[in-house]
Amino acid sequence: MNLLLQKNQVIRHSQNIFGVLFLSGLLGVIVSIIANYFVIIVRLFTNYRGFTGSFFQLGDLSFAPVLWLLLAVFILYFIKKVFDISRWHGPADAVYASHRTDNELDLKRGIGSTLAALVSLCGGAPVGQYGPLVNFGATIASFLSQLTKIRLVSPDILMSCGVAAAISAGFHAPIAGIIFAHEAVLRHFSLRALLPIAVASTISAAFGNWAFGGTALFSINVTAPDLLQLLPSLFLSGLVFGVVALLYMKMIFTFAAVSAKYDGDYLPLALLAAIVTGAFGVFFPQVLGLGVNTIFQFITEEFTIGLILALLGLKILVTSLCVGFGVFGGVFSPALFIGAAAGQFMSNLLGQLSVFSPSAVLAVSGMAAVAACVVGAPLAVVMIILELTMSYEYAIAALISTMVAVLVTNSIYGHSFFDKQLELRGIDLSQGRGNLELMEKTVMSILTQDYLAIDPKEKIGSVIKKMSKNDNSEAYCLNSAGKFLGKCKLSEIVNVKKSDYVINYLETGGQSIKLDASVMQAIEVASNFVGESIPVLSRADGKLAGVVTEADIFQAYMSTQVRINDLERG
Repeated sequence: MNLLLQKNQVIRHSQNIFGVLFLSGLLGVIVSIIANYFVIIVRLFTNYRGFTGSFFQLGDLSFAPVLWLLLAVFILYFIKKVFDISRWHGPADAVYASHRTDNELDLKRGIGSTLAALVSLCGGAPVGQYGPLVNFGATIASFLSQLTKIRLVSPDILMSCGVAAAISAGFHAPIAGIIFAHEAVLRHFSLRALLPIAVASTISAAFGNWAFGGTALFSINVTAPDLLQLLPSLFLSGLVFGVVALLYMKMIFTFAAVSAKYDGDYLPLALLAAIVTGAFGVFFPQVLGLGVNTIFQFITEEFTIGLILALLGLKILVTSLCVGFGVFGGVFSPALFIGAAAGQFMSNLLGQLSVFSPSAVLAVSGMAAVAACVVGAPLAVVMIILELTMSYEYAIAALISTMVAVLVTNSIYGHSFFDKQLELRGIDLSQGRGNLELMEKTVMSILTQDYLAIDPKEKIGSVIKKMSKNDNSEAYCLNSAGKFLGKCKLSEIVNVKKSDYVINYLETGGQSIKLDASVMQAIEVASNFVGESIPVLSRADGKLAGVVTEADIFQAYMSTQVRINDLERG
């Protein structure tokens, strides 16, 4: 009998493993197909925009960039209407969903936002492609989880599989995809999550290489630098990269704040962003689109300091303007451009000061540092550098500058651009998914009706008898409508006249909890509470909805922490 039971358990366990492999592999294939076609379409339109430039000439200048961006904005406006999108959805939504209890992402708005990013990039907007692809991977995974109702893999892990597959397909860097999913989305490492994420990431890269060819973002042939000699330059540059990343993120949120205050239609600000960006693109076409060729030039060639600063400043300006004013796209690719420009600037400056021999290492390090500060995944970004350069020394150099830059941004601004987005929406991930779950769980879930209710016209003697009979040390005084008037404590009335009315001995200024409060807010109230139970009141009419005890709150906290520990350590 025991052998038969063990055999059934082995069979069931094997079936679960094969189910996990199939589901994560299927997700890897789906995301790989969409991500590769996304990149191909962007590349085709980038070439086509260059071809059409000669049709819109005025003298030696082509005004095609302005026209392309204006067309893109009108299409974005149409997408917002069709997909009923009030705000664009990006990686921040994927991160938040992976920390929530329902783990659901809106499929319609997720696909609409990904399509919007594609339109923006095809129109030449200076935004990124990887953020929208990350959100798409997570959205498809969430939909697949809801559709199949399969719980072989928890929804948060399945969404991380979609994220890993998107990064893997986009960069042809499967290891970086695995690390990014753990570092930026899950925010913890567990053996339970490693297998499906690794399968999705590997299948995504392998299928993409087989079906579309293994063309990486760019391939860099480098020679190993002397790390010991570079250390002072890497540390100093890391500080500069951190400041540049701060400026980039703050500029985006500054324009976004202007957009939020503007209580009008989507089109005016988006059209303004298109016109300004297109106008700058007429004179500096390098700042439009992904700027992959320019990033490669920052690494392999030398620019004058004036041109570097112009491209660096304009890229920050136009990307911030577009993202802030609703010309949707990612922030990761522009961060690579900005970081490479900052690295080229530091290489040029230190070279002129005879402190450093110009080398590609600072441009690569800057690219990694700024991007890591923005997305909050330093190890994943360094791994991308390693997989692009296949140079251990370049990866270590990037790691040094990245960690210095991340130290700067974390101490001043926060974990990442996406965390800041969520913070502005009133969502704090800094305390972990346990606290987030307790913030989302309402006090109604632990409410009890186990309390002694008394009338304000009752006499003290009657109330004491009721307390004694029900083994209570507190009673809740309610009027005829159920409104809470105050709490009556046995310790306060035991020595007063038994013929007095209870209305004269109520505690009216005690602690209470609102009915719409969260369990976390209840914990904060209970931390300074002494007594038998805490009244829970309706915010609208002050009626007593029930009570909670410290034991109820403690039990809710412990059950949540146990569940989170099982999830994160499994």
